[in-house]
Amino acid sequence: MRSNNLIVLIVAVVLGGVAALLARNWLISHAQTAEAGTIVVASVPLAFGAQLSADNLSEIPWAAGDLPKGAFSNKQAVLKEGRRMALAAIARNEPILRDKITAPGQRATLSTVLGPDKRAVTIRVDDVRGVAGFIQPGDRVDVVLIRAGSESKTGESYSDVILQAVKVLAIDQITGERTEQATIAKAVTLEVGAEDAQKILLGTNIGRLSLILRQPDENPGEVIQRVTERDLSTARAPVASTAAAPVVVAATAPAPAEAPSMRPVTIWLGMNSQQYSTPIDAKAATQRAD
Repeated sequence: MRSNNLIVLIVAVVLGGVAALLARNWLISHAQTAEAGTIVVASVPLAFGAQLSADNLSEIPWAAGDLPKGAFSNKQAVLKEGRRMALAAIARNEPILRDKITAPGQRATLSTVLGPDKRAVTIRVDDVRGVAGFIQPGDRVDVVLIRAGSESKTGESYSDVILQAVKVLAIDQITGERTEQATIAKAVTLEVGAEDAQKILLGTNIGRLSLILRQPDENPGEVIQRVTERDLSTARAPVASTAAAPVVVAATAPAPAEAPSMRPVTIWLGMNSQQYSTPIDAKAATQRAD
């Protein structure tokens, strides 16, 4: 009995040692694979227009396998073809991506930030029309045209939303950088298509343009109606009650009682009575009733 227990103990020790050895080998191979790749990140915060160099870039291990789209595996790949500059604010230890830097030898100008078939147009704003300075580069806004009664053909003031979900490129001369506090700007530069740029320029000549800050992921396809002076004083229409209307049941006249066809007849014989039923002549009864 003791020999059987000893054999079981020896087998368990051997299996445990094999499992530990396999786990150690897997961990070593996994660590070597994880440390095999590197990715280029910013070693210091980079502002818009900052030139990339070996001093403000660093390489860190990348254990996720494939690099993100547009990333670089070493600093030489970033700097070998010429000078590059940041097109947006890049935080410390943030990966350097091709979309956030210029092409080799290219200057960091506003035109390099524009998307395909896009234009940059600037709107003059104040603390009210610029949403009290809370608009930042990268936000999405709606553009509203406001015309006073003296400026419109109908003589009535109105406002129209002429553009929706427009990307903000710059606030004054600040491009691609977001500030911690609200900044009262005098001009806001927007990224729009060629036709939308014409709408904005026309709107600045026929009325005033204001901006409405919106959520970046909100659906921009909603239909917004024109608002006039009459809409400001029009009361909201009362909501129809959902209670069921009372059902009116018309009173029905009672059906005429059917005329009796028999009538009782009582015959007395002394103190005794005997009742009989005799038929009624309907015609005679009608004549008597008349």
